[in-house]
Formats: sequence, structure tokens, C-alpha cells
Amino acid sequence: MSSSAVTAGSPAFKRINRAMLCGGFSAFALLYCVQPLMPLLAHQFALTPAQSSWSLSIATLALAVSLVISGALSDRIGRKKLMTFALVGAAVFTVLTAVAQNYVQLLVLRALLGFSMGGVPAVAMAYLSEEIEGPSLGLSMGLYISGTALGGMAGRVIASVVSDHYSWRLALGAMGAAGILAAWEFARSLPESQNFRGGKPGVRGLLEGARTHLRDDGMPWLFALGFLVMGVFVSLYNYIGYRMLAAPFHMSQSAVGAMSVLYLIGMFSSVWAGRLADRIGRRNVLWMVTVIMLAGLLLTLSSHLVLILAGMSLFTFGFFGTHSVTSSWVGRRARAPQALASAMYLFFYYIGSSVIGAGSGMVWSAAGWNGVVALLALALGLALAMALRLRGLAPIEAAGLKAA
Repeated sequence: MSSSAVTAGSPAFKRINRAMLCGGFSAFALLYCVQPLMPLLAHQFALTPAQSSWSLSIATLALAVSLVISGALSDRIGRKKLMTFALVGAAVFTVLTAVAQNYVQLLVLRALLGFSMGGVPAVAMAYLSEEIEGPSLGLSMGLYISGTALGGMAGRVIASVVSDHYSWRLALGAMGAAGILAAWEFARSLPESQNFRGGKPGVRGLLEGARTHLRDDGMPWLFALGFLVMGVFVSLYNYIGYRMLAAPFHMSQSAVGAMSVLYLIGMFSSVWAGRLADRIGRRNVLWMVTVIMLAGLLLTLSSHLVLILAGMSLFTFGFFGTHSVTSSWVGRRARAPQALASAMYLFFYYIGSSVIGAGSGMVWSAAGWNGVVALLALALGLALAMALRLRGLAPIEAAGLKAA
């Protein structure tokens, strides 16, 4: 690690974390704010529920495609510049969706938003890995992920409240305006990179970098872990609502939507897991938070509402802890090009959301909630086996320091 690495408690550390909180909050608020607006979009543009769901799906699909491209591009033009452009672009495209005249226009703008946003998640992880000293990286990565958790929850809640009292157009316009302010604060607060070294340009450099990461003894397992835990997390939140709306619970739609407040647990668990990983090592924390996630999932099999909510709380705690530890491990272990490693992790992370989410939907139709839990428990069992395998992973030498 360079002598210019930022340490916890320093002014630069505070500036970096303030910027990353703003960036993570804004990016994920803009991505997910459309979710509660789907019924209104369906009414406005005469859509089926499946058609209206593309307002979110097309953005996440474009985001997944953009991640690897953005990671490689940042190795050429720099981290801060690309992240700033991405945040401004996502905010502007959100403002423009508020005046879309038809659904095709809205989908195009949402796709552009997702593609633009690809310049934030992977590049943020690479920036932190390069600029923050190793013993402080887990805390910093946890703070960033807590911002994304808060943004994902707040985007849903704010857009829902504003649209309920005014209109979906004003909700999206307000979210976009807030995104512009967040981008300004991000650019103002984030220090320029001190340890950035540009990677090889072009497709050849991209392919060489991908081969480097896939040949590593640990990276493919970390990528697979991201695929599994994100797929499980999205699937539970996708289909638990259907269960709670039906007998014997008969919860209202608003009550089901309020369960997204549990995302706030992620703000605590991501920081807690990051601190613990800095203290005792990622290999010693990852399997523990995966077990917590599995225990919470199994509790949702209960027929008692209190136990179900407790299970969802444990599950959410474990997920954000797992994501925090895994993503910081990718950043800590990655050789150049580092942004590509983060982008590959997040690519598998979002693809897992699509693949396991779709599979869970088919299982829900055939076997109900018990079937969904069985599928997700199998996926988490595989994740736990990978986490235990990674306990024996030999550390690599990185500029004289061993990776965690």
C-alpha cells in the first residue's frame, strides 16, 4: 500500500466517506425509486403489470452491461471523473423521465440511466481499494454500502409518498433534482485519486485483466458468492409480499411495502461487518454472516408474523454484512486492473438477481413459499460452502502487505 494511503479518522477519510455516502445513496435511490410507481405507470400508459416492471428491469439490465465497460473506462480516464459524470447523467435522465410522453421514451431514458449508473458501483469499490489503507478498508466499504442501502429504501419511500400526494411525474422530477445536488456534493467532497495507475487500454487489456482475475485462486469464488447472495436476497423480497398479502396474514399493500424499512438494518450490519473484518479478517467473518442470512431465511417458514419479521431482519442483516465483506475482499485482493475486478463482481451480483429471481418465481407458482425457501436455502448452502472454503485461501502479497 502506498505511503499516501488514507487512514481512518483523517480529514481525507471523512471527505471520502461523505462523498461515497452521497454517491451510493443517490445512485440506488434513482435506480429503485420507480418500483412503487409501477401501478401508476401501468395506469398512465395502459400497461400490464409485467410491462410496467420493465421500468426497473431495463435499468438493472443496462447497469449490469455497463459495469465492465465502466470499470475498464475508468482505468483510462480516472475514477473521480467517471463517477461524477455517471451521477450527473443518472440524475439528468431521471429528471427527463418526468416529462416522458410515452412509455417507450420512459424505457429509453431508464436504460440510459442504468447504463450511466454503471460508472458508480464498480469504480467506487476500486477507488476505495486504492486510496484507503488495508486495515481501514472494511469500515470505508461498509459505510459506502450503508449509503446504498439507505438510498434503495429512501428512493422507494420518497417516490411513493410524493406520488401518493401529487403525481409520479413530480416524484421522478424531485428525485432527479435531489440526484443533481448529491452529484455536486460528491464532486466537491471526493479527493482526487493519489494511488490510481491507469490500466491497459482497449479490448485486449480488458480481456487480459479478466483472465488475470479469473485465474486467481479466490476471485471466482467471491464472484460466485455475489451471484448467490444477491439472487437469494432479491428473491425473498420479491415473493414474501405475495405470501403476506394472502391468508392467513391478509396484510395491506402499504403494510407490505413498509417492510422495505428493514433495509435500514443494512446500514448497521454493513459497517459492523466491515469493522469486524478489519479486526479479525474477512475469512473469519464471511461464513458467520452467511450463517446469519440462512438462519433468518429459515425463520420465515413460521406462521407467526413476529417470527417472520424477525427472520427477515436477520436475513437482511446477514445479506448486507455478506456483501460488505465480500466486496471489500474483492477490492483488497484484486491485482490491476482493480476496477475491472469490482465490475466483474458486481456483474455476477446483478446477474444472480435476474437468474435466481426468475427461478424463484417459477418455484413460487409450483410450490409456494416452502418451495421458494427450499431453493434459496440450497443457494445459501452453496454460498456457505464457498465461504468456508475461502477460509483456507492463501493470502497474496500486495505491495509488501498481505491481503486479508
